[in-house]
Amino acid sequence: MLPPPMDHHRAPVMEDVARRAGVSHQTVSRVLNDSPSVSPKTREKVRQAILELGYRRNTAARALVTRRSQTIGLLANGMNEYGPSNILLAVQEAAREAGYFVSIAGIREISQEGIAESLQRFLDQGVDGIVVQVPHADIPAMLQELNLGVPVVIVGTAADGRLSGVMVDQEKGARDAVQHLVDLGHTRIAHVAGPDGFIDSAARVAGWRHVLAQAGLEEGPLIKGDWTAASGYLAGLELARHSDASAVFAANDQMAVGLLRAFTEQGIRVPFDMSLVGVDDLPEGAYLVPPLTTVRQGFQELGLRCLEIMVSQLETASPTQTAVVEPQLIIRASTAPPAQS
Repeated sequence: MLPPPMDHHRAPVMEDVARRAGVSHQTVSRVLNDSPSVSPKTREKVRQAILELGYRRNTAARALVTRRSQTIGLLANGMNEYGPSNILLAVQEAAREAGYFVSIAGIREISQEGIAESLQRFLDQGVDGIVVQVPHADIPAMLQELNLGVPVVIVGTAADGRLSGVMVDQEKGARDAVQHLVDLGHTRIAHVAGPDGFIDSAARVAGWRHVLAQAGLEEGPLIKGDWTAASGYLAGLELARHSDASAVFAANDQMAVGLLRAFTEQGIRVPFDMSLVGVDDLPEGAYLVPPLTTVRQGFQELGLRCLEIMVSQLETASPTQTAVVEPQLIIRASTAPPAQS
């Protein structure tokens, strides 16, 4: 016996799928929720009915029943930069795999008022949890004051009070980069740092200083950049004119690109006259002349660990956690022993 005809003036509902597939609406629900208790044959019948009818799950109705929106808010800064944009993509991909939708808000300026406004919008949407991808030293205190009432995971720092954190071990990455230069025989190593206030910037400065101190070397010039290639270019001009450094560690690859151009213009050959190391592993870095030695961050793993912690807190109310991702030094042709004088 054929199922009764559908009213094509309305959107199909779960009962329509059940009638078309010849199963109960509970079975359709189990298929939609990936329950292992449904046989492959029945699962395929339900999926075929869904395709034929063009059924779409009513997430608003589901949220009323479960009191969960299956949505995570993601607050991000620096979305035009390679590192932050790739972390954002990694979190989105991991969320999709876990069955969550991501609502994104980008902020250009870091301020208590701007962050509070963005987070309130997430709460107004009924998000289940919030990921904060703003690796600034003031963020944990700001979030603690707001007391949001939903699980929060901060990208770029360790757990802090009620807040979980996921991070790449930035200080270790910097130590590995600078140790590589020391092992090559460099004794005067400059650093082009990120801007003040950023957790990653401070950690990379700390790693640079740690290795130099352990090796008994004086600190080379420390120049502040702003993560852009333009600031790296200006730093390169300054180093070319006023420094006796034979190597430079840049806090990201974009600044390293600017340094490379400045050195080329000033007749400084990389790596023969100046070795150069960056951070992030820009895809283009392997195709520069010379290919760039860099510290790979592991953005995919960072996104996965972030969502693991979030889902754990949502589903089991687990305590705050910290996940640390190990960076990897990628050695290419922009580093070599110093020239013999």
